[in-house]
Amino acid sequence: MNKKTLIILYFTSLLTFGTVGFYLLGGDTWSWIDSIYMTVITLSTVGYGEVHPLSDAAKIWAILIIIFGVTGLGVLIRTFREEFIQLEQYRKNKMIKNISKLKNHFVICGYGRMGAVIAKELQEKELDFVIIEMNDKKVEKIRSKGMFCVHGDATSEETLSAARVENAAGVAVVLDTDQDNLFVTMSMKTTNPELFILSRCSLEDNKPKLIRAGASKVVNPYTAGGHRMAEILSKPQVEDSISVLSPKHAKMNLTLDEISLKNMVKYEGVLLRDSKIREEYDIMIVGIIKNTGESIINPEPDTVLNTTDTVLLMGEVKNMDRFKAILPS
Repeated sequence: MNKKTLIILYFTSLLTFGTVGFYLLGGDTWSWIDSIYMTVITLSTVGYGEVHPLSDAAKIWAILIIIFGVTGLGVLIRTFREEFIQLEQYRKNKMIKNISKLKNHFVICGYGRMGAVIAKELQEKELDFVIIEMNDKKVEKIRSKGMFCVHGDATSEETLSAARVENAAGVAVVLDTDQDNLFVTMSMKTTNPELFILSRCSLEDNKPKLIRAGASKVVNPYTAGGHRMAEILSKPQVEDSISVLSPKHAKMNLTLDEISLKNMVKYEGVLLRDSKIREEYDIMIVGIIKNTGESIINPEPDTVLNTTDTVLLMGEVKNMDRFKAILPS
C-alpha cells in the first residue's frame, strides 16, 4: 500500500471516529450532520465556533482531533513536497535521456540576450539544440518553453559532456565574459576538434585569442551592430543584411542583403539578364519583392526590374561591398 493511500485512509478514519465521538459525547442535541460539521471545522482549524456547547469530554475529544489532524496535515504536505521533487527529478531525467540521444545538434552556452535570440531562431527552424545555463530562474524559463537545457556551468567538462558536445554540429558560445568564452572554446575544441564554434567577444582585441583557442568564427555584437547601423545610415537602400555561416566551411564569407533599388534609375525597366549585376559584381539576385508585396524567389532572366523593387542579393562580402559602393547616398 503506497503512502497516498495510507494518508487517504488516515483522514477518512479520523473523520469517521471524530464524527462518532462528537455524536456520542454531544448527547441528544447533536445530529449526525452537526457531528460531521464539527469534525471538519476542528480538523481544518478554521475556528468557526462550536455547533452546540461542548462538555468537558467533548472538549478533550476536540483537542485530540486537532492534534491528530495537524499531524496528518504535516505528513500530507511533506508527501506532496516529495511527490513534487520526484516529478521534477523524473522530468529532469527524461530530458537528460532525450539529450543523450541527440546527434548533429547545436549547443548554446549562455541564455543572455544573444543566447535567447539564437535559441528562438533555432526553435522556429525546428532544429535540435541544447542550452547550457547555470541561473536557476533562466533554467525554469527555458524548460517552460519546451527547450532542452543542461543546468550547470558551461566551463565544466561534466556539463559539456551532459550537453553531448562531442556529437554536436555546432556551438554558440555567448557567455557574459570573454574569459569564460575563451575557456569554453578551448574545452570544446579539445572535446571535438572538428566542431564548428561560433564565439562572442566584447572586446575586439580578444578576437584573435578566441580564434587561436579554436573558435571557427568570432562575432562582436557591438562592432557588428555598429557597422550594420552605419551602413544602413549611409546607404538607406540597404534594408537588411544577414551573414551566411557554414559549420563545415568556416572560411566561407557570404552575405544575404535586402537592398532597395530606389533612385537607381539605371535598373528601371531593365531585364534581369541585362542588368549585368551577376557579371559585374559576381553576386546573385535570389529574390525580388515588388512594391505590391509580391515575392519572386529565384527570378527568371526575363524578369523586369523597377526602382520600386527590393532585391535579395547573395554573394561574398567583398563583392557585395563593391555593389553597395554604387548605391546613392
